[in-house]
Formats: sequence, structure tokens, C-alpha cells
Amino acid sequence: MADPSSYRPQPGQVPDSPGVYKFRDEHRRVIYVGKAKSLRQRLANYFQDVAGLHPRTATMVTTAASVEWTVVSTEVEALQLEYSWIKEFDPRFNVKYRDDKSYPSLAVTMNEEYPRVQVMRGPKKKGVRYFGPYGHAWAIRETVDLMLRVFPVRTCSAGVFKRSAQIGRPCLLGYIGKCSAPCVGRVTPEEHRELAEDFCDFMAGRTGTYLSRLEKEMHEAAEEMEYEKAARLRDDIGALRRAMEKNAVVLADATDADLIAVAEDELEAAVQIFHVRGGRVRGQRGWVTDKVEAVDTAGLVEHALLQLYGEEKGEAVPKEVLVPALPEDTPALSQWLADRRGSQVSLRIPQRGDKKALMETVHRNAQQSLALHKTRRASDLTTRSRALEEIAEALELDSAPLRIECFDISHLQGDDVVASMVVFEDGLARKSEYRRFQIKSFEGQDDVRSMHEVVSRRFRRYLQEKLKTGEWEAEEGEGAVPEDDGRPKRFAYPPQLVVVDGGQPQVAAAKRALEELGVDDVAVCGLAKRLEEVWLPGEDDPVVLPRTSEGLYLLQRVRDEAHRFAIQYQRNKRGKRLKSGPLDEVPGLGESRKQALVKHFGSVKKLRQATIDQICEVPGIGRKTAETVAAALARAVPAGPAVNTATGEIIEDENPAPAGGGTSRR
Repeated sequence: MADPSSYRPQPGQVPDSPGVYKFRDEHRRVIYVGKAKSLRQRLANYFQDVAGLHPRTATMVTTAASVEWTVVSTEVEALQLEYSWIKEFDPRFNVKYRDDKSYPSLAVTMNEEYPRVQVMRGPKKKGVRYFGPYGHAWAIRETVDLMLRVFPVRTCSAGVFKRSAQIGRPCLLGYIGKCSAPCVGRVTPEEHRELAEDFCDFMAGRTGTYLSRLEKEMHEAAEEMEYEKAARLRDDIGALRRAMEKNAVVLADATDADLIAVAEDELEAAVQIFHVRGGRVRGQRGWVTDKVEAVDTAGLVEHALLQLYGEEKGEAVPKEVLVPALPEDTPALSQWLADRRGSQVSLRIPQRGDKKALMETVHRNAQQSLALHKTRRASDLTTRSRALEEIAEALELDSAPLRIECFDISHLQGDDVVASMVVFEDGLARKSEYRRFQIKSFEGQDDVRSMHEVVSRRFRRYLQEKLKTGEWEAEEGEGAVPEDDGRPKRFAYPPQLVVVDGGQPQVAAAKRALEELGVDDVAVCGLAKRLEEVWLPGEDDPVVLPRTSEGLYLLQRVRDEAHRFAIQYQRNKRGKRLKSGPLDEVPGLGESRKQALVKHFGSVKKLRQATIDQICEVPGIGRKTAETVAAALARAVPAGPAVNTATGEIIEDENPAPAGGGTSRR
């Protein structure tokens, strides 16, 4: 734990200007990013008596080991830079809302020749129109099903579209009138795009004009005694009205606004957002976050605005944003929102009328979301904490192992030997930290030697990262160059516990690897599959945890995940090796020419029997390439002939080789 006075800037060193500041820990990782109208006044608040600070702020300043800042011209620039740094460095003490990429949206792919309507999740793509997000995918599909009657836009995948175009027959939706069937030329690309644009206009809230036009066309058709057309238009109007009824009218028709509400307690906060377009609620989303920094409602609103609109532009930013409390830098935030939209944005608290009533509804949703989150998390968090405490007690650790790394070796009868490293933090898998290894120092099957190599390589990389940051004393003549980017490194963070899949030999190998590198602050244990016994270095008897132990269950999960990850890598590696063949060894011979050779001769066996002149007959194959192919096939030793064990007859292999030109025979 650092003393803040050890890195406090000198008096007068901090400028009295707007800017953004970063606190870093002893590993040079950025742990907090903030902005200020006056850097001097804001930073002075952090370096007062620690006892007088908010507990979370005190934890942050005692975890930090240095502070640095960047001066900017305006508060809007400070806001933009703060957002960029939070996205880049992911500081642990900043409020971070759980990402909402799981929320589905209705998307229209206007970037394609024939736009497609579909349910889409994940980050937004350029050229695609989005509506929502929605709470459930089925809500989108119900709305689309009603609207396809009026706007028969393509909804099929690229594969289905291509197949229908090839056979000249549309899919079922084309036959029942819910697709205009551009795949078979019933409409031109221009006509289909116009349909898609009408669909987007209607979803964007421009409904009144379109319904009036349809009603006018229906009356004109009836007057001209085109009763079938009039009936069809009547049904279209009914379908559109039913689609509109799914989104209740809550505000005036022309209102485009986002309403943001916050429910919070001392530890956590829930944010709910209602998206109102054309007076109707078109989407809803929400986040829950831990309050890892001392922040009030206004601060939570500011963080929510940055997360919500940081990647948005144009009409995705509404004309009006209604919030429960105005952030400290409201003018700067309003200007930032206006820059992203391209026109003025009103950021305010609703005072009366329909907007205030709707804000109360959004707030009730936020309260329910927070209560539900606490109910779900209570048992899970308690269980994980108990599991970590049981492991610490059983292994006699000083504290609960918040970061656990597990290693496993996988091979097939000594071939394709690989290893895996999986990471669990706070009892949860952290898949972005998983790593795979190929055994390099020897060939053959030796799990103990493999475990020693892998653990050595992992912690050698850790020591190299410490050397770069100056945490580890370099040998004489080696310079330690501090890195200043603050980004997480692949092997920069040590675990509190290393788990190996195996018994005494594997544990001893892992411990020996750590001792050779001088790493003495990482505990090691092994989990043997046979009796689920926990082995410790240098102990003749295992530690036996009760079968009902949450600690044993967590160790099993970690071990099984490492086993799964290692087997997956080993199978993929073996599959690639088995698919390779003699043609893969020919330099400069690409996939297309390999396929052309195999297709021309029918099999690799017949290609091997061909002369150089015959190989030259294949389009794209010159004499030099033909000579190289013939030489490669001559070097490859074909497998012995297959024999029918019942008759003793030799079976001729006349089957074509795989399309890639490869074969597993050598």
C-alpha cells in the first residue's frame, strides 16, 4: 500500500487549467482516469489526509503509485479525452457499466444491394440502420412479421438468397406475399431499396403521413370499384396499426427523446434508458455497475451519457435527453452531444407533465432492475467468496487467491504436444487472458517435462514485463525502460495460485520452474483426476477437501476448463496436420491451383503418375511449377495399398483426394 505523499506533485507543478489526469499503480497500469476544470484544485483534493477521504477514494490513492496529467484547451476536449482513455485503459477504479451488446436491435442493412431486415446484436456496423434496442428478440420478429405485409423487404440470409437466385424460385415468404422476391427479379434493386427506405421511415416514427396515403389509396380504389385492391390496402392499414400499438404513445407525436433514470445504494447502481421516437417507446436498455469510485447521481448520469453516446453520431443522438440530475459539466456535455448529433441537444431534468410521469416509470424500472440484480448476485457472490476462502484455508494461504491460473498438457500418443493456461479472477473465468503453448524444447511424451517448460515460459514472460517497468532489478548492463502506455500486458499480472492438472510429479515440476526463476510469492497445487486430491509441493500426503466443498468445486471447474481448452487446441492442431499433403509442400502453389491439379487428374495418385508435360496441360501451371510438383510428389512416400482382409485382394484407390489437394498419407 503506497503513501500518497510519496508521489504528490510539488507545489505549483500542477497547472490551473482544464485537463485530464491518470493515476497509475506500481505496475504502471492506469487505475483511474478523471477530468477537471482546474487540475490544481482537483488533484489537491486527493492529497489531503487519507482519513478524511471517501473510503473508495482512499483505496484508490493508496493503490496508486504515481499521477500524471494532460492539459487541454476546453472542457469539451477534456470530456472527449477522458472518454477515450477510459475506453483504452479500462481503469479498475472508474465506474464501468456492463456492456449492453446482448440487447437485440432491428437492423436494416442499407449497405447491401438488396437491403435485408434482421435481428442483430453486437457493435453497430457502418451503413446499417438500427431501431431499438428491444428487450427480447421475439418482440422484433412479431413487429417485422406484421410489417412485411406492407413492406415486403428481404429477410433471408445471403445463402438462401443466392440459392433462390440459382434455381429461379423464391422461398416461402415470396409465395405468400411477405417478400418482394428480388432474388428472382420480381422487383428491381431500385424498387426493393425504396421499399426498405419506406420501412425505415415508418420505424423511425414517420407513420401519420404514410397511413394517410394508404387510406387515400384505399378510398380511391373503392370508388373505382377495385374492391380487391381496396381490401388489400385495408388489411395493410390494419397490420400497420397493430404494429404501432405494440409501441404505446407516451409523448407528443414529434417527440424524440431518451429518458435516463438511476437507482442506487452505497455499493451498486442501476441505470435504465427508454428510447422515445415519434412519441412512442421504441427501445429500452439497462446496466448495473459497482460504485468503485466515490460518485453521486450526477456523476453516474455523466458516465451513462458517455457510454450511451460515445460511439453514436447523427440521429442516433436524440434532440432531447432527460435525466434525473444534471452533471457538473452540463454545458460541456451538452456541447459534446450537439457535436455528435450535428445540431442542438437539450439536456435537462423534466419538471412536470407527461415527461416527468414517464421519467417516474423509467425510475421504477431502474429500481426493479437493481433489486433483481441483487437477488441474483447475492448467492453467486457469496458462493464464490466461500470457495476462495476454503481454498485459502486448505492450502494455508495468507489471503484468498483472487487470481488463479491453471495449466494442462494435452497430446495424442506423444504427437502434437500442447499446453493450455486458463485464468479465473474472483472465481470467474477471464477468457481474454487464456493462453496456448506448443512444447518446443523436446519431442515425445513427457508431461512432467512439458509442465516445467510451460510454467517457466509463462513466468519468464512475467519477469520480462517487470523488467520493462523497472519493478525487477536488471542484470548489470541491461537497461530497464519504463513503458508508458498503461495497457494490460499478456503476462504482466502474477496469480496468487497456480493449479496444475496432475499429481506430485507435475506439482514438483511447476514448483521447480518457479524456484529456478526466483518467483517465491506464488502458491502451487495440483488436482489429480483419479480421487480429486489436492497435492502440495514437498508433501507426501494430499489435501483432501470434502466432496461438498465449494473450494473443491471451484478447483474442479478451473481444472476442467484448462483440460477443455488444451484438448480443443490439440485437436485443431492435429486436424490441420492431417489435412496437409504433398502438394502443401510445393512453394508458391496456392489453393486454387492445387484444386485445379486434383480436379484435372482426379486424385493425387494419378497426379503422381503423370508426366511433366501432362501436368503442364493444367491451366495456370507452367513448366517450372510442374517440375516442382513432380519433385514434391516423388519425395512423398505413398502409403501401402489397402487390403481386403476377407479375400486378400488389393483395393485400388481411385477415390479423388480432398478438394484442397491434401491427403494425410505421406
